[in-house]
Amino acid sequence: MSYRLANLQGRAVLVANDGVYDVERHSGGRLPADPMEVLVRYTQLHGLAAELGAHPDAALSSVTLAPCVPRPQKIFGIGLNYRSHAAESGMEPPSTPVVFTKFPSCLAGPTDDIRIYGPTTDWEAELVVVIGGRGRDIPAERAWDAVAGLTCGQDVSERTTQFASKPPHFDLGKSYDTYGPIGPAVTSLDQFADPADLAIRCEVNGVVKQEARTSDLIFSVPALIAYLSSICTLEPGDLIFTGTPSGVGAISGTFLKAGDVVTTSIEGVGTMTNRCVEP
Repeated sequence: MSYRLANLQGRAVLVANDGVYDVERHSGGRLPADPMEVLVRYTQLHGLAAELGAHPDAALSSVTLAPCVPRPQKIFGIGLNYRSHAAESGMEPPSTPVVFTKFPSCLAGPTDDIRIYGPTTDWEAELVVVIGGRGRDIPAERAWDAVAGLTCGQDVSERTTQFASKPPHFDLGKSYDTYGPIGPAVTSLDQFADPADLAIRCEVNGVVKQEARTSDLIFSVPALIAYLSSICTLEPGDLIFTGTPSGVGAISGTFLKAGDVVTTSIEGVGTMTNRCVEP
């Protein structure tokens, strides 16, 4: 059975039936409370999800979820990975993945505020891959087996900081505190008819800014996992922000400001709503 793994006040919970179920309690202690430790044993969540009853620990509407992966060892970002985004940027599609890193301290929850640290802060809706199985040199044909699930992400980017030097500071411009909302949950792959073709959408104040399908990725999820794992060992909980489609604010010169509301949705995964505030 499919599962949705979330983080409630530092404890792993499954989201089902409009409620949240504490993983440690409902597994009778077979699974730990720490969301990072649960990810190591993500294959056991299918069985637990099938056992859940009709009495959750709390209603989903009454709780505030934290980042579903709170302490990843590594966060990779992939630049120019949608054909539409490469086209709007006036750049040739890359022949190998354009990889940068985001610092784990940038992570925020699916309803947390985004603190606007600069006047050119931009939105970037992204599909985020959550690694579940430790591996090195993972072949593309087996790459999905290493994935614990998918979640939504915003690769929030302060463009002035990003392009303050040559070559650009992608890592710094995208790693301010709160510039990495993820969630609402890690959704298992069996939730999707085709995890490689999902609708992705970003709205700012109710206006659609980005709308695409993940099948427009230049480098697919298996290709990214194979490439990254050929360089370093992937660990449970590592995150891959797979890139953003066309419609970023930098193209039109429109940026986020305090009071704006960013809504990020991915088909079958869920929705994040993040309000922008002063730092």
